[in-house]
Amino acid sequence: MSFTGASIAPASPDQSAARAPSFPFQNTYARLPDHFFARLHPTPVAAPKLIQVNTALAAHLRLDAEALAGPQGVAVLSGNQIAEGSEPLAQAYAGSQFGYFVPLLGDGRTNLLGEVVARDGKLYDIQLKGSGPTPFSRRGDGRAALGPVLREYIVSEAMAALGVPTTRALAAVTTGEHVVREGMLPGAILTRVAWSHLRVGTFQYFAKRGDIDDIRTLADFAIARHYPEAAHAAKPYRAFLDGVIERQAKLVAQWMGLGFIHGVMNTDNTSISGETIDYGPCAFLEAYQPNKVFSSIDQQGRYAYSNQPDAMHWNLTRLAESILPLLIVEEGSDEAGLATAYAALATFATHFEAAREQNLRQKLGLTTQQEGDNTLAEDLLQRMAANRADFTLTFRRLAEAAADASRDADVRALFADPSSFDTWAIQWRQRLAQEASILGERTAQMLRTNPAIIPRNHQVQAVIDAAVQRQDFQPFRDLLHATADPYQDSPETSRFTTPALPNECVFQTFCGT
Repeated sequence: MSFTGASIAPASPDQSAARAPSFPFQNTYARLPDHFFARLHPTPVAAPKLIQVNTALAAHLRLDAEALAGPQGVAVLSGNQIAEGSEPLAQAYAGSQFGYFVPLLGDGRTNLLGEVVARDGKLYDIQLKGSGPTPFSRRGDGRAALGPVLREYIVSEAMAALGVPTTRALAAVTTGEHVVREGMLPGAILTRVAWSHLRVGTFQYFAKRGDIDDIRTLADFAIARHYPEAAHAAKPYRAFLDGVIERQAKLVAQWMGLGFIHGVMNTDNTSISGETIDYGPCAFLEAYQPNKVFSSIDQQGRYAYSNQPDAMHWNLTRLAESILPLLIVEEGSDEAGLATAYAALATFATHFEAAREQNLRQKLGLTTQQEGDNTLAEDLLQRMAANRADFTLTFRRLAEAAADASRDADVRALFADPSSFDTWAIQWRQRLAQEASILGERTAQMLRTNPAIIPRNHQVQAVIDAAVQRQDFQPFRDLLHATADPYQDSPETSRFTTPALPNECVFQTFCGT
């Protein structure tokens, strides 16, 4: 779902749609055995108010955005009313959190309302996040604070606009209630859309129970929903594992190409569909630092920017362990099943490196592949790290310099020692001279690969501060508008390209639970 578009903000009473929203729900997950989830309704809230409805996403899902923005729509989006056809539930799953296995996590503050068939023919979950306690809450309140809801709305929608597979934000509402975190904070609920909310941790949950029939049921469900081609393969479960590995390898390569740090890459935050899921302490790099960590809970740097490929491989190893009984049956012996799991996992590096190198070539304006291209790219990254050059701006200004050598000055100004860029630029221009691509086409391709705008951490924090402290949501809407078209420069959005001033820097991000 890479499309973007306008959103509906709260309407005045006389403008609000009076009709109830219609959700043509399908409930395929609810047809699975009862121990896969807990059936329960969201907990009603005191005084819900709409913050935003994503009209483009609503249209893709065949939903009426105006009805969603009306009183009955807000009642559904806040959990105060159950839409016709909905069978609300909380999913069960486990997870390895910072390397430590927790056998029961589950949806502690989310509620899957149901699934709808979108215009692309795919089935999508519609889920409320912050909808109240569930049997999986583990003494938590099941609620979400306004700040994390706005962060996930902004960053997930920005990722979609950047072309990254991701969950999406359909709507956000305030609850009229407070939640207790570091203090009393206003509550909110996010309506999240995903191809599904199946996780590596979902498979770990059933593997821990030791029931091969449940593992097979879940795998068959995932194949039917996300990897239908695997159902026709000679070895469907190996094909399924291959598919998840390939998607996740390419996903992490996309993260790296944008300077994105997920921040909490636990197995319960690793989707089977290959979407980016669970935007907690996420952040984007400004000054390029390969070992950068923003997450306040990542004390050892397990999920630092440069560690993300290894972390994902580790998570996928947990998936392979979980479905190993299926692979053993499929292969006919323990040894053959284990060998096929290892063989599948060995492909992760190949997929990641190919996607990563292709992304770096595109960022540098290279349309052909030559020996030494990766060395050229890595040399630039090392120089950027040594000189604390802004990740996003360096590559964006390279695109402009590719068309006009006089614009080199704009790039070198980002380096503490400008001569460090100068010596690299000589090699870069020599390599560009070997390209047969037309200059205008090369520049256009670079501008499509290197965004002008990302949701910079200080801008996201300013949005949150305005909403939490002053109930002012205009900065939120302004940032949403700017990040909806991240590859275009315009005077209207130029202020969103600016790195943080020293007094604006955000050094830590927080999970929100």
